[in-house]
Amino acid sequence: MKKGIIGVLSLLAGAAGGAVTTGRIAKKKIDTEQQYANKHLALFLMMNQWVKVKQEGKNLASWFEENGYKKIAVYGMSYAGETLVEELKHSDIQVAYGIDKKADTMYADVEVVSMDDPLEEVDAIVVTAITFFDEIEDQLCQKADCPIISLEDILYEV
Repeated sequence: MKKGIIGVLSLLAGAAGGAVTTGRIAKKKIDTEQQYANKHLALFLMMNQWVKVKQEGKNLASWFEENGYKKIAVYGMSYAGETLVEELKHSDIQVAYGIDKKADTMYADVEVVSMDDPLEEVDAIVVTAITFFDEIEDQLCQKADCPIISLEDILYEV
């Protein structure tokens, strides 16, 4: 009889432990998915603001010119970074290079370096990875002696 009770209790303990572990894994997955959703919502809202800026007949090159930034670098060479490089391509603003974690696997219209590489001197670095701006700004401040600016801030100031 005792063996039966111990067996049932062991089975219940194992099931409870499995349920707790499964719950933790599910929560971690949900948290990760929520982070991605928040990131993509922030990017969507930023790109929507960019469309509004364009609809008003404004461009980002004029913002850089007004602020005295002639030579910049772009951190984050995914969609927003590529779009920024493209917008500035036929302006007086020179995009000297891009910075990205995946620099060794990226193709872009400008040279792309990693954060570990030496960073050429520029007038400003524009960060397109807006959801991680604070962390990226902290890292860049240790490597570069220029303003670090969020693309989102520029879009709301134009």
